Amino acid sequence: MKKIAFIFSHAPHGTTLGKEGLDAVLGTSSILKKISLFFIGDGVFQLLKSYKSERILARDYTSLFSILSLYEIKDFYCCKLSLFERGLNFDTEFILQVNILNSYFLRLKLDDHDAIINF
Repeated sequence: MKKIAFIFSHAPHGTTLGKEGLDAVLGTSSILKKISLFFIGDGVFQLLKSYKSERILARDYTSLFSILSLYEIKDFYCCKLSLFERGLNFDTEFILQVNILNSYFLRLKLDDHDAIINF
């Protein structure tokens, strides 16, 4: 069975890439079961539980990440360097239970997939 990786590398608001990526993940989950999500760069902000989108008059779609386990999507990875560069750390409260990996191990995980889609 094919394995697909979705990379979230943009902040949650300012563009529609995060929402479009989440829609793509949900749509793909009806066809494939081996789906992994990677949060790199500004994409780590998608994971923040304390994000207040109403303050910028935006709709909060990031809370929908928490329902992914209902679709049997359970592989979530986050870049350790991306967290630290943005002032976040291991104690930060995330929407998902993510595996925080350094760049080397993140690349190894990505190499294990047949297709990679970046949002």
